[in-house]
Amino acid sequence: MLKRITRVFVYSNLFIALCAVVMSYQTYHVVLKIPADWNLLGFIFFSTICSYSFHWYLTSHSEIPSDRIAWVNRNRWVHGMLFFVGLVGALAGFLILIRHWFWLSASAMVTFLYSAPKIPHPFFRALRRVAIGKTIFLAIVWMYVTAILPVIVAESPWHEDTILFAISRFFLVYAICILFDYRDREDDRVAGIRSMVTWFGDKGIGRLFFLSLVIFLVSTLAMAWYGYTAWQIGLLVVPGILVGLLYNTARRFFDDLFFYLLLDGLMMLSGLLMILTGN
Repeated sequence: MLKRITRVFVYSNLFIALCAVVMSYQTYHVVLKIPADWNLLGFIFFSTICSYSFHWYLTSHSEIPSDRIAWVNRNRWVHGMLFFVGLVGALAGFLILIRHWFWLSASAMVTFLYSAPKIPHPFFRALRRVAIGKTIFLAIVWMYVTAILPVIVAESPWHEDTILFAISRFFLVYAICILFDYRDREDDRVAGIRSMVTWFGDKGIGRLFFLSLVIFLVSTLAMAWYGYTAWQIGLLVVPGILVGLLYNTARRFFDDLFFYLLLDGLMMLSGLLMILTGN
């Protein structure tokens, strides 16, 4: 029963939407040091539900055995329903935050472009041939929505630590995305989607992965020069260390809950720990 509930929570995209909210809340808590704007957090939650439901509604096949794909094929109506729920919630949040319409629209557009190649139309399928940097693109979307958009909506001035935090966020997410792309590389080849991971061999992928973690670590540690405590820096670093330790496992063990619960969950781990410890 517990596993069934977990699968519904994860496969329905409620979990990844929670990740997005916690990561955005962390930006308010650690970087901006102001109360979170719950209107923006609501917009991010419903937008994530909308975009991921759209993405998975269009996904029906995998070259590797996938419990999630099987679940989607049995419960496609769930993604259809949540797509419209997310769309309504995102539109409501957009209207409340209409003053920032340009930046909110930009987040919606870049999110749509990631899933656009899945749309069964020649125009959108043609995007597969130019999706070389799709992993980078997805990491940019997550960085923008969770680390940059809160700063823009709060109309807060940009400081060096804000930039370092955004860089740290990008390279942590990018390292995790590399593991997902490694697992999905056969699907991408069959679908004609080109990416850096489908081009590189195992050694090249390993170098790219660990280079990303090094940049993540350096940018995170550099935040110590701007008043962040050793405890805060330590909590920010923990997910990167765990991602690095899981590298070899992720290249062999393709279980869906391992990826969509554990690895995705690492994106919000430091924020969750900060909330729980009050730091």
